[in-house]
Amino acid sequence: MSAAPELSSTDVPESPLSHNQIVTILIGLMLGMFLAALDQTIVATAIRTIADDLQGLDRQAWVTTAYLITSTIVTPLYGKLSDIYGRKPFFITAITVFVIGSVMCTFADSMIQLAAFRAVQGVGAGGLFSLALAIIGDIVPPMERAKYQGYFLAVFGTSSVLGPVIGGFFAGMTSFLGIAGWRWVFLVNVPIGIIALLVVMRTLHLRHTRLDHRIDWWGAAALSVGLVPLLLVAEQGREWGWGSTNSILCYVIGGVGVLAFLTIERWMGDEALLPIRLFTNKTIGISSIASTVLGIALFGGIACLPLYLQIVKGSSPTEAGLQLLPLTLGIMSGSIISGQTISRTGRYRVFLRLGAPLIAVALFIFHYIAWDTPMWQIMIVSALFGAGMGFMMQPLMLAVQSAADRRDMGIATASATFTRQIGGTLGTAVFLSILFSLLPDKIASSLKAAQGTSDFRKALADPANAEFVASLKSGVAGEGIMKDSSFLTSLDPRLAKPFLQGFADAMDHVFLVAALVMVVGAVITWMIPQIDLRRPAPGEAPVLAE
Repeated sequence: MSAAPELSSTDVPESPLSHNQIVTILIGLMLGMFLAALDQTIVATAIRTIADDLQGLDRQAWVTTAYLITSTIVTPLYGKLSDIYGRKPFFITAITVFVIGSVMCTFADSMIQLAAFRAVQGVGAGGLFSLALAIIGDIVPPMERAKYQGYFLAVFGTSSVLGPVIGGFFAGMTSFLGIAGWRWVFLVNVPIGIIALLVVMRTLHLRHTRLDHRIDWWGAAALSVGLVPLLLVAEQGREWGWGSTNSILCYVIGGVGVLAFLTIERWMGDEALLPIRLFTNKTIGISSIASTVLGIALFGGIACLPLYLQIVKGSSPTEAGLQLLPLTLGIMSGSIISGQTISRTGRYRVFLRLGAPLIAVALFIFHYIAWDTPMWQIMIVSALFGAGMGFMMQPLMLAVQSAADRRDMGIATASATFTRQIGGTLGTAVFLSILFSLLPDKIASSLKAAQGTSDFRKALADPANAEFVASLKSGVAGEGIMKDSSFLTSLDPRLAKPFLQGFADAMDHVFLVAALVMVVGAVITWMIPQIDLRRPAPGEAPVLAE
């Protein structure tokens, strides 16, 4: 195969930009990113209500992983296409597809249907994060990026504050304007998306030199064939059996897909969806592994904490959103501190080495939370968890962008987002699978232990609980909680206690696994080189700092 033509330029401003002009462009980019960030958090506190209404609590991972799978697959495609044809048209396309997917989610009548519509949303979301950060990489010098990317993390933090509260508010409403309350969780994206489209079309004016390259469609197809079966078995393995025919078939198809993807990428060279040469760069390669581990911890924690707060603590969706504020404040504080410090010193590695251990420690402490752990303790650990996230997210992106050539800015940024999404998709599927695999046995153990207490025996003998006792003896209650947990809110507290203990015990194991994963992440971050962000010309090769 012939060598790819040299990339001489990427998207650049039509003229040198002042700070005010950059901020004006940022407004449009931040609105687009706000859409994707809000959607990740707004669904978290509403998912229990949605799943109970659609009779599928144990299938909630489908809704999350479907979104993450499609956004993960298309992320590098957006990066490559925007490197070739320009950022603006694809950013506009991403917003449009996301809004269309949001409208579709509003009409879902089952969890499977909702998962399919969330997959459409994910196709749009895949371009929102990566393209916004790539545009900043195009128009802002390395030393200034930390400051401007800090605005994006502020948007992420704001959405983390507003998302759970808004999601809880709508989920707590029976209906609004004749539409079920939880459906507004998705419908609220429409006006925000329309405003984002108008602002981007009006403010984002970049000059792009068209480059004639082949699109790596085969690579994208092979990536899909590799990822989907492996993530499917991570989600469904507990029901099928990890050694069942279905599981083995997914292992084989996924493995073949991954091998085919690697072969195609090597053959395509510089025109690959994810050029292999990018990952031979030590900084990009190690940062990509660290981003994957971070994604596992981030999405795993976000998926489990709201469930704990609502099911075990009995918080309403709105209350759970407010109780997640310490986590959000931790993310924002960590992001602001790291962004400002990096802008002054040009050194980011110290925050990676602080952030990963903080996350690991927080997850390990979460392993000890019980059904009756005081809320103030949970909030303190949540803030610690958030601070670690804030310390890591921006420096990892800066490391990748600073190590890449300007001609690869789009695909390098997309690769950083891609690897974090891979981790997030894997973490969500595996952690929720662990949770619901352990749940029946943990609840059964708690019920068995409770039968020896006088309070539980008195509750069983209470005529007011006769209907539930009958369902408990038949096994219907134990199985029903996997589909709909709403009965716990009105159940006699003496009878509800074993169920809450079972949930808490199952979640303990999830957090312990996440902590062990993050310990590996902490080791990996120590191997990431420090790049000198103060190099004079963005196109020059990066300089390793001692």
